[in-house]
Amino acid sequence: MLDRDGFRPNVGIVLLNARNQVFWGKRLRTHSWQFPQGGIKYGESPEQAMFRELHEEVGLHAEHVQIIARTRDWLRYEVPEHFIRKDARGHYRGQKQIWYLLRLLGRDSDMNLRATDHPEFDAWRWNDYWVPLELVIEFKRGVYEMALVELARYLPRVAQHNRYLRSGMRSPRPGDEFEPHEPHESLDSELEPPAAPSPAG
Repeated sequence: MLDRDGFRPNVGIVLLNARNQVFWGKRLRTHSWQFPQGGIKYGESPEQAMFRELHEEVGLHAEHVQIIARTRDWLRYEVPEHFIRKDARGHYRGQKQIWYLLRLLGRDSDMNLRATDHPEFDAWRWNDYWVPLELVIEFKRGVYEMALVELARYLPRVAQHNRYLRSGMRSPRPGDEFEPHEPHESLDSELEPPAAPSPAG
């Protein structure tokens, strides 16, 4: 499902723990890390898509989280042509995303990277809110920065400032490191999409 400009509607998820650290997932069989995200299916609202993706990629249900905030408008990124299937070139340009800021109400053990038979991540960790963008695939970095800056004002407690973003995201210090978690064994007000702004020149 593409809009008239060739962008696929999508949601992104920033999941916080009680210390305002964020869920940071390692993509399956790669060295890239990212937040949970996924496409909005036909007939879904952004919020419905967010809860579906939260379960498919992280194994959580609506009762495990609290919605704190969402981005006001669509945030877009373009996908380089060599990442696009040949049959989609000329039509598909990239993703437009609504980002949600969530707080985990459950426990770490409620998360399950194998909730479906098509997992997105093979490991995860809790990371500082200002994630290391150098670990994110390059064409997504601008949207990550925009989403984190916009959502930072809604953090439950203010402990950091966006000076780290402006300086290009400092590398984590030794005390900041968190060991990746291996996949856990299986445990098992609808919003209308906002009107898309005119694409930037």
